Amino acid sequence: MILNIAAYQFVPIDDPDALASRLREQAGARALLGSVLIAEEGINLFLAGADAGVESFVTELRADPRFADIVIKRSRSDTQPFARLKIRVKPEIISFRQAEAKPLARRAPAVSPVDLARWIAQGQDDQGKRLLLLDTRNQQEVVYGSFSGAMTLPIDKFTDLPKALAENRDALDGATVVSFCTGGIRCEKAALWMEAEGIENVYQLDGGILGYFEQIGGFGYEGQCFVFDERVALDSELRPLVGGESELADS
Repeated sequence: MILNIAAYQFVPIDDPDALASRLREQAGARALLGSVLIAEEGINLFLAGADAGVESFVTELRADPRFADIVIKRSRSDTQPFARLKIRVKPEIISFRQAEAKPLARRAPAVSPVDLARWIAQGQDDQGKRLLLLDTRNQQEVVYGSFSGAMTLPIDKFTDLPKALAENRDALDGATVVSFCTGGIRCEKAALWMEAEGIENVYQLDGGILGYFEQIGGFGYEGQCFVFDERVALDSELRPLVGGESELADS
């Protein structure tokens, strides 16, 4: 079977082009396929290949002090879900274009999958506040599944979220808001932006949906989680659907 990894980290990168060149060589030497986005704010990667190649790549990546603590999410597939290796330098590792959402400066409060599962079971947080789960993903992803009762927005790309959320601002009043996304990167920026906008009691789901599946399973979640490769979507046991085609997108 193929080992798939997904990871991101917000960390200052003073020479993104040099890092891109190095990772291209390291991934290519191990016959890994997938996508890596690099920006001055960090790295975002989805890669797949043989176990030995993937794990040695991770070991070498973590040898760089900037990525020593990078969190890796692992899953399996019967076939290689990527057609090629793409390593690109971008202005952001996920396009949002909001000056207030700068994870290099600080991180918004996070809730662990274990704590969120408890909140879902209670229908409220530990202080008794109403729980509102906010899906920050695009509507094309949401159709595959989401947390039960979550607020979803009619957006086609992440940069549309601020306007769409402004039109639903009243629904957030008095609630504990937990933003979530596939792996954590979008909900991390979204939570920071919401705090800057004066929205109170905002959290991000640590590790996103995939991290929740890994630790908890499907409790409180309906359907699958869309992923940006040929597996299309993963169920709560991180098993892929068959067929389809997609790409890592910075939207």
